[in-house]
Amino acid sequence: MNQRAVIIGAGIGGLATAIRLRIMGLDVMVFEKNAFPGGKLSDFTLGAYHFDRGPSLFTQPDNVLELFKLAGKNPDDYIQIEKLEEANRYFFEDGTVVHAYTKASRFDAELHLKAGEPKGRVLQYLQEASHVYQHVGTVFLDYPLHKIKTWLHQRILKALSVVRLKHLLKSVDEVNVAAFQSEKTRQIFNRFATYNGSNPYVAPGMLTMIPHLEHNEGAFYPQGGMISITKALFALAKDLGVTFHFNEGVDEIVKAYSKVKGVKTSQRYQEAEWVVSNMDVYFTYQKLLKDSLKAKAIVQQERSTSAIIFYWGIKGTFPQLDLHNIFFSHNYQQEFNQLFTEKVLPTDPTIYINITSKKNADHAPAGAENWFVMVNAPATDTINWDLVIPALRMRVLDKISRMLKVDLSKLVEQEYIWHPGGIEQDTASYLGSLYGSSSNHRMAAFFRHANDNKQYNNLFFCGGTVHPGGGIPLCLKSARLVALLAKEQLAL
Repeated sequence: MNQRAVIIGAGIGGLATAIRLRIMGLDVMVFEKNAFPGGKLSDFTLGAYHFDRGPSLFTQPDNVLELFKLAGKNPDDYIQIEKLEEANRYFFEDGTVVHAYTKASRFDAELHLKAGEPKGRVLQYLQEASHVYQHVGTVFLDYPLHKIKTWLHQRILKALSVVRLKHLLKSVDEVNVAAFQSEKTRQIFNRFATYNGSNPYVAPGMLTMIPHLEHNEGAFYPQGGMISITKALFALAKDLGVTFHFNEGVDEIVKAYSKVKGVKTSQRYQEAEWVVSNMDVYFTYQKLLKDSLKAKAIVQQERSTSAIIFYWGIKGTFPQLDLHNIFFSHNYQQEFNQLFTEKVLPTDPTIYINITSKKNADHAPAGAENWFVMVNAPATDTINWDLVIPALRMRVLDKISRMLKVDLSKLVEQEYIWHPGGIEQDTASYLGSLYGSSSNHRMAAFFRHANDNKQYNNLFFCGGTVHPGGGIPLCLKSARLVALLAKEQLAL
């Protein structure tokens, strides 16, 4: 009889882990409290408008394609992926618009033209980011950091030869101040710290390798929207024989000495030789393992940012906007001070607008667009979101209206608002934190929870709240790490 693995949660990390463990020959069952797969990477409709609910920027598609190749399937039968010419379009208060081209040399020329950045500065920065990512970043992202053999491998010597003191001792902003002459260029590159919910004025300079992903490797769009990633992996998992139980959340992980025996749901007790939690690691300990001490230790780490998202059906089209658009705040440092120190909504937030109808016309009615409008918010339970959101909504509408020279409030035809409290309730993300813990400490990578458990050797963790971190690429890498650790256990 095949050994059985139970996956708790059908988020993107859970789907990828289910696929990998099934390929290894395990009998895999996935329990999901919602009626659909994907977690934050899901979708919904408002009237005639279609929206991706959560993550909207897609990098490193090979993390997805690898799963189909491992399964002996043709990825083209499941998903079609387009490489973008622009990763983002940046809008500044003085009217400057910067096209963030995914070709490094072209982006360098754009910032020279629009921001006055000396030629070659951006190109040199991105070349260094590539070098650091290839030799240092991959060590931290692709291997278990708590295993001694990771640090005894010869790749560590190469990493040590590449890393510089600025990556360890300076903040992202300090590195960027030294690298760039233009304040606009600095603000653009500071923003990459937000990709894991961190503060560029505190987070270590090592995060300056993140731009490599967009401007050297490229940014991509899955035809049909981000939900297409979920649909493709869900279809692959089912084709491989993974079984899914929706509307059936796990209430408890059953323990026995140095192992876990299975899980309890509202409908059954399910025995398993392997259990993998794709649930927020805090709630895994607090609710499923009933280990409040460990849960308390986890939340001592600073949370990443959360978000407030306005899903707007807009009666109008805006040719000056692209798929991904950023409207910068005037005082970026003040914005992050309010988010992380004061724990309040920014008075002048940076606004991100994703419009998938630019790529899929059927996502909005003719002559209209589907706007996913997001601002960063603190991960906290001290704010009454229902009280503060109306004022924030007005600030967002006023800012966009001023910068686009239009009265946007008259164009909002449909609206849904998702705030940190709702994010926590819908996705079991503690305080609505989008990436678990922040990376605002130079040792943050080591503080993040491992993908296995010291006490129970058949219990594993995947998803954005554990190693290597949040975001689609890292969630998929967490699944790879779980499979690696499980293989080691099977070999014992």
